[in-house]
Amino acid sequence: MAKPSKASLDMIRQLVEMPTVSRDSNLDLIHWIRDHLKGMGVESTLVHDATGKKANLYATLGPQDRPGIVLSGHTDVVPVDGQDWHTDPFRLTEKDGLLYGRGTSDMKSFVAIALAYAPQFLAQPLQTPIHYAFTYDEEVGCLGAKRLIEVLKEMPVTPKACIVGEPTGMQVIGQHKGKKSWRVDVRGFECHSSLTHLGANAVEAAAELIAFIKALARKKKAEGPFDAEFAPPHTSLHTGTVQGGTALNIVPKDCSFLWEIRYLPQDDVDALYDEVVAYARDRLEPELKAVDPACGFSFTQISGFPGLATPDSAGVIELAKVLTGANRVSKVSFGTEAGLFSQEAGIPTIVCGPGSIEQAHKPNEFIALDQIAQCEAFMDRLLERVRGKAGPLPV
Repeated sequence: MAKPSKASLDMIRQLVEMPTVSRDSNLDLIHWIRDHLKGMGVESTLVHDATGKKANLYATLGPQDRPGIVLSGHTDVVPVDGQDWHTDPFRLTEKDGLLYGRGTSDMKSFVAIALAYAPQFLAQPLQTPIHYAFTYDEEVGCLGAKRLIEVLKEMPVTPKACIVGEPTGMQVIGQHKGKKSWRVDVRGFECHSSLTHLGANAVEAAAELIAFIKALARKKKAEGPFDAEFAPPHTSLHTGTVQGGTALNIVPKDCSFLWEIRYLPQDDVDALYDEVVAYARDRLEPELKAVDPACGFSFTQISGFPGLATPDSAGVIELAKVLTGANRVSKVSFGTEAGLFSQEAGIPTIVCGPGSIEQAHKPNEFIALDQIAQCEAFMDRLLERVRGKAGPLPV
């Protein structure tokens, strides 16, 4: 088994040991990367959020006047609160061929390996530049990528292809599901539970709508559309949290719940959402408003990202196959920023990175050393391609 380079391991350690939980700022890490690149003569563009406490980083290695290949990854990680870690999650620990730490798999290792290769990219007369795109708040709705793409659209040079390094076991992913999620707030009318005829029960109204969402989920499972390369092979609907009521002997005035749709790229997510809203408005609200006109449902979208549907014939797919040695392209059900780069920025995009999504968000998250070595082999082949020594790029 090939061993990872010290440069990559050191960079992984550097990034993992800089906590960047989504609820906190990522500026220490972003500023460190900016200064690290500046030390090699590379200038970075920082794109901040509205608070100024978080930022994306965009940088170009090689020619500035032509489109290149984006290596993209998010810098934020999910919290470790309440998880049973056997090691310090923000201290890289190596044991039995595995590296433990928050973000090792999702997805600081890819970012680190890309950065570790900067000196090699810069040492070559690149015919095709390498762009770095490192984002904030992917874990809470791909917020950073959306802001970065707004800026990319205004730049004089648009990248020709993008590789998002989410953990895929270095398999080439050309399609993934999209996601939209909502908060539903139900307003009822409070009264004593012995006088239910005078009240409007917000919890029961929410439960009826949740049951309708579940019925739609069953319909999708039974009728599709289907794509057997996804697991599950259909669009799914899911309610995750419910909160409401104050005491058993009080008809509850308020209830809220969170629900989501994870949809196949070819499915109509907006039509499904409209069905849910119509059921609430037409079937459930009249009974509530008969008690008090102020009663009813309100819907607030809390997150969303488009699906990815890069055709197998796309040049970026052909490039990824060459870089990985893969013979096929796969599909995954989890979402990434790739759909945004593809649909919002118009950049042909695939997902391919080291590690396993099965480790993402879990306690004792790890990445295998052989995955790091495979990603380095990927970068070695990419280096040969962008320096023009292995024939023309297919993108």
